[in-house]
Amino acid sequence: MSKSNDPALRLMLVDDSVEEAEGIVSGLRNAGIAVRPLRPTTAAELTTMLVGQTVDLVLASHPCSSIPLADVQLQVTTSGKDIPLVAVIEHVDTDSFSELLGGSVRALALRHKPPQLLATVRREWTDVEARRAQRRLEAQVRETERRCDALIESSREPIAYVHEGMHIRANDAYLEMFGYESFEDIEGMSLLDLVGTKYLDEFKQLLKSMSKGEAPPPRYELEARDIEGNAFPAVMEFTLAQYEGEACQQVIFRRQEQAVDPELARKVEELRQRDQVTGLLNRPTFLHALEDAVADAAQNGTQHGLLLIEPDHYQRLLHEIGLDSADTIMAAIAERLRSELDEHAIAARFSENSLAVLLRNSDHDATSTLATRICNTFAAEVFVIGQRSSVITASIGGVQVSEKNASVSQVLAKAAAGVQSAAGVGGNRLELFDPNAVDRAEAERIQIWVQRLRDALEQKQFSLYFQPVINLQGDNHPVYDTFLRLDGGDGELVSPGVFLQIAEDHGMLEQIDRYVAERAIELIAQREHGGKPVTLLVKVSQASLQNDSLSTFIGEQLAMRGASGEYLALQLQEAKVFTHLHAVQQFAAAVNQFGCRLGLEQFGAGLDSFQLLTHVQPQLLKIDRSFIEDLPKNADSQQRVRDIAQKARDLDILTIAEFVQDAASMSILFSAGVDYVEGHFLATAGPEMNYDFE
Repeated sequence: MSKSNDPALRLMLVDDSVEEAEGIVSGLRNAGIAVRPLRPTTAAELTTMLVGQTVDLVLASHPCSSIPLADVQLQVTTSGKDIPLVAVIEHVDTDSFSELLGGSVRALALRHKPPQLLATVRREWTDVEARRAQRRLEAQVRETERRCDALIESSREPIAYVHEGMHIRANDAYLEMFGYESFEDIEGMSLLDLVGTKYLDEFKQLLKSMSKGEAPPPRYELEARDIEGNAFPAVMEFTLAQYEGEACQQVIFRRQEQAVDPELARKVEELRQRDQVTGLLNRPTFLHALEDAVADAAQNGTQHGLLLIEPDHYQRLLHEIGLDSADTIMAAIAERLRSELDEHAIAARFSENSLAVLLRNSDHDATSTLATRICNTFAAEVFVIGQRSSVITASIGGVQVSEKNASVSQVLAKAAAGVQSAAGVGGNRLELFDPNAVDRAEAERIQIWVQRLRDALEQKQFSLYFQPVINLQGDNHPVYDTFLRLDGGDGELVSPGVFLQIAEDHGMLEQIDRYVAERAIELIAQREHGGKPVTLLVKVSQASLQNDSLSTFIGEQLAMRGASGEYLALQLQEAKVFTHLHAVQQFAAAVNQFGCRLGLEQFGAGLDSFQLLTHVQPQLLKIDRSFIEDLPKNADSQQRVRDIAQKARDLDILTIAEFVQDAASMSILFSAGVDYVEGHFLATAGPEMNYDFE
């Protein structure tokens, strides 16, 4: 949601009840929003927090006795900051709506309608981030325009800006080439006045086509004439641009020496823009065309299609055919693609093993039709590569570029995600994102993933990865954190972030929890019977807390395999515990009977995390990674870590810091008394438990 460096929502809650405030925070976290909450209890605290800290959103309860809504409005307004204020109320009627909504209150949220409250928070957070981004961009644009103007002015390239065929800006090199002393002499003059007589009719047609939105040629040769009427051969290059907010064309006018062979120059330019292996456009040239298409969609409301195409199981294909045939493979794939395209499509080699196609002025149906045809063409015939042959299917990710997603990075990200998702469910398919038909495409994608997950559970296609958890106090007993991966086929693994939300929405988390627990207990038993015991940390979802089936299953598996429960630590998210407190207490009591330990992860980010420890007695606390990411530079995070470590020691609870990224963090964590650390700085997660704890 947030586009800033800190992806968490910095939320201020003004509420008489800490339980109600914590309930709102837990609800947001359950919806996937990382929250850094603040809760002032007096007007003075409110002022201090607004002045001294960054706040993204204020949720103020009404009525509220500790800090009335009117006081909150006054403080937010006088802070001078762009902070959206949302009033949280029990119910709404016409009178309260007209009374509350106005001034600095931007929206109303119903306390006991979580979906409406969540939607309001998301909308207001998105809006404030958009306003901040716009202010940053406006400042960057002003600075960029200033620098570009200085560069253009000092450039020896003859450069001008033209709007509707008339000059609106030209640098000194341009004026010098045509013999003019100042820009006033050429301001408002038509480009036609600088073109040789025999080229006038053809050049007029070019200007007309450009005025209709047609793309100019990358290189246009003609005869120009200067102020005295002297003719000379020249080459023009056109680029879409803006000058002082006006859409225009940037023109580079180069004098062409007589000794230069125009045909040779054209061929050299053509080679410069092409990938030598496939004969398609290269990535820089394609990106330039894509930028023009995105700009056209933003300014004129047009639609274009973008396709990214990757051969399925490329690494396996290379292994079968040979690394020395990599170029031959891509050339054959490019030739197959070229057979399905007409002259209006722009095709390119986008990366080592991916191709791209841009369809200008293409609607969703046309883009989808072409993508389907390409997908079918790839799968229909055998590719002959040297002395070998193979069937090569393709995964295609497509995006319908329109005014709604007019951003190069955004459309490329959507297309790449489509390729990844198509490959993740077996390949030989396409996923086309259309911002005007998101619901339809999303429903289809989800159904495919639901079936994929069901198959994975039945066929045991999930895998566990292990990251070592290292003791800072000298204990070298092996401990690993476990991470779930889905085998996408041929060794390609899919991370849980892609599918866990879908699994939760379709009631599959409990089955996944049972799978992970069974596999972990099996590994614990193997290591224990081999005389090399290991402790595994396993995540448990809130779905498994609804009844006692998981705890019963764990007990049965431990008994059946003869494994000790002391080597199994079950982790629950702190935010989930707040909203399932009674169920967590029952679960903890059940698994403790088997000797299993209970851990709370993402600990410390709540409004009153320590209060939770009076209701649940875990044996492990995993400190929220938000405090570890910037630990060496953030004194507040360092103090928070020390407080958590000290409180845990007092209660005889072990602490774990995850996501450790540097030696400085290690030193701070050791001095703070944290017991265990894990992170890429120490060792990455992998399929084997082979870390040397000695």
